[in-house]
Amino acid sequence: MPISPADLRFLLDRGAGLLRRALSSLRTRGWRGSWERLSRHLARVPGTDRTTLYMPAQAPFEPFALPSSRAPQASIVIPVYGQFAHTLSCLRALAEHPPAVPVEVIVVDDGSGDETGEALPALQGLRYHRRDTNGGFIAACNDGLALAHGEYVVFLNNDTVPQPGWLEALLDTFGDHPGTGLAGAQLLYPDGRLQEAGGVVRSDGSAEKLGRLQAAAHPAFGFVRRVDYCSGAALAAPRALLVDLGGFDESYSPAFYEDTDLAMRVRARGLEVLCQPASRVVHVEGATAGTDTRRGVKAYQVRNQAHFQSRWAQALAGHPGHSAPAASLTDRLYAKTVLLVDALTPRPDRDSGSLRLVNLMRLLIEEGAHVVFVPADRRHDGAHTEALQHLGVEVWHAPYMPAMPAWLRVHGHRFDSVVVCRHYVMREMLPLLRRHAPRARLVFDTVDLHYLREARGARVSGDAAMAKAAARTRELELDVIRRSDATLVVSATERELLATDAPAARVEVLSNLHRVPDSGPGPEGRRDVMFVGGFRHPPNVDAVQWFVEHVWPLVVAQAPEMRFHCVGGDAPAEILALSKHHGVVVHGHVPDLATLFRSTRLAVAPLRYGAGVKGKVNQSMAHGQPVVATSCAVEGMHLQHDRDVLVADDPTDFADAVLRLHADDDLWRRLAEHGRENVARHFSLDAGRHVVRRVLMGLDGS
Repeated sequence: MPISPADLRFLLDRGAGLLRRALSSLRTRGWRGSWERLSRHLARVPGTDRTTLYMPAQAPFEPFALPSSRAPQASIVIPVYGQFAHTLSCLRALAEHPPAVPVEVIVVDDGSGDETGEALPALQGLRYHRRDTNGGFIAACNDGLALAHGEYVVFLNNDTVPQPGWLEALLDTFGDHPGTGLAGAQLLYPDGRLQEAGGVVRSDGSAEKLGRLQAAAHPAFGFVRRVDYCSGAALAAPRALLVDLGGFDESYSPAFYEDTDLAMRVRARGLEVLCQPASRVVHVEGATAGTDTRRGVKAYQVRNQAHFQSRWAQALAGHPGHSAPAASLTDRLYAKTVLLVDALTPRPDRDSGSLRLVNLMRLLIEEGAHVVFVPADRRHDGAHTEALQHLGVEVWHAPYMPAMPAWLRVHGHRFDSVVVCRHYVMREMLPLLRRHAPRARLVFDTVDLHYLREARGARVSGDAAMAKAAARTRELELDVIRRSDATLVVSATERELLATDAPAARVEVLSNLHRVPDSGPGPEGRRDVMFVGGFRHPPNVDAVQWFVEHVWPLVVAQAPEMRFHCVGGDAPAEILALSKHHGVVVHGHVPDLATLFRSTRLAVAPLRYGAGVKGKVNQSMAHGQPVVATSCAVEGMHLQHDRDVLVADDPTDFADAVLRLHADDDLWRRLAEHGRENVARHFSLDAGRHVVRRVLMGLDGS
């Protein structure tokens, strides 16, 4: 395909942007820090089209024990009709890797003529039920439902091999995604390729498996996803809901389309049908019913399609036809489809910008949107990528994602809104988005105003080269703001600045977003001081150096037993060297800060320059930990000195504030209470909900 002007513009802007950021990194991080950052970006992404599977060993039958509970959380119902070898493999898988949750295993024998009836009663813990007559798959499943005691019923074909952890992941779907009525596993062929990741139903009633023969790790199928139906081969639902719905509809007997019909009835109740890719089950497709629709049980598939189409004709009128693009087949199941792009995959345990972005995704999902995320580096970032997929975010990455221009040519039509973070990413993206996502509202998320932060840094350092670079950043950032449909800033202070610098632009405040946890313990037993902040961010490096060199000696002169806990990833040599100071403990990255938040007396935010709203302040306050901060650190945060926070800019005043807060329990309680109230009022998900609805969900009428 010939390159378009928009594609060429993207390549030129990307090249210029990379060069400029490289020079900026050299100024702020030096050669070593810049090389380490570049090495992370250029590291190869391993990829495979097949996944490693567990399969039980083949051996002659000997009795064994299955997991069994008198108070099961889940009842695993396995209908069988002959095919003893498949049944044995399925049950061995459950025995060799028993679920971590209490279960009962119910086998419903639909009149098998092989050794099934003699062998299975010998298995310890198995509830074996033999039907008097052969009634087919639906009758056997409904008998199992009637026998089940668990909170959830899980239907599992006998020609499956559930993989370790499959059931826990499947059941977690209901707790992690409120409003779920039915959840299905990702089905794999024995060679590791996808058999299906849920399915869609076309307008003529034909059912289509999603992801057939694709890689199990493909981004299009690797996230918790709304679908039209999930195969009855591995399907879970609350028992009370199934009983209320009457189980599988016997008008589809003996089999086929009963699972599709059940999913339609679940959604008619206002509940969601989700495919959970973290739950993987190997399925030997057609082992029981065969694959030839001209004869045998499989012939009922053709008959039941017509029956299904007739029953659901009104609902199916809104389903896609056969010409609908494959990439967007399930987008219609969401209120809106929103693309988010940032330079890197967010790591919410490392920096406040990442936490804000992930919580923005949560907020969009709560509002019924389907969220698609693309990191500009196209890197799979391990557990951080997988966490987004578990949340329900469609995350694209290499090696499955092509270059951005090619990807947008396929996917751009899907999006109602596009949010791009950071001016240097949006500058590259704007021409492509105008061309390939013509109906989308293009929203620039500043994260913080980079030119404001850089200008302040230049003033603090007195560096003329930094001042010149900040002026250039101002030109680029304001240009992006003017060309975007809307711009997000994190504080009213930045919005007021843009009212002067970009008066024609639409600017909205979407500040930090926090889920407010339960308050921690009171001041009794707490001690010491902490700082949290990632050290890729130059203002944090400057802040900690200033605090340790100019404030901390004044503190320990009066309280030598006190400790300063410095927490943050990517600490450079100059930060690591601060551990030589009395009482300074440099922790590096701490994945879970809960213990420090609950045991440390107070946090400090000694920033001398920066922009935006400081997540480190929000995060401490949300956990009920009071803060001492500079004026810069609390800018735009609606905080009042001596009521919500202690503010000081001079080293002596800052040290006095730390000592005062460390000693005064009444002051500590007042600041802790008001700080939490401030976060709930201004920085919770609910506080940002109206902006998300208006700007990103398009509920403002434009």
